[in-house]
Amino acid sequence: MTSSANTPPDGLPIYRLLTGPDDASFCRRVSETLAQGYRLYGSPAATFNGENVIVAQAVVWPSVMEKGPP
Repeated sequence: MTSSANTPPDGLPIYRLLTGPDDASFCRRVSETLAQGYRLYGSPAATFNGENVIVAQAVVWPSVMEKGPP
């Protein structure tokens, strides 16, 4: 894993939207992303697709938060 204070590791984008079924696997993905250095951005969203609850959580690299809105 390579990163500096201004860039995410492994060429990942500075903004990511994590989505998936509301289960332990999704929670692990969010936790792993936070451990990489990303920060939560906004509130999570949830919907029901007729079978499962599907959740989404936006994350951003900290340098984005420091700059503020454009």
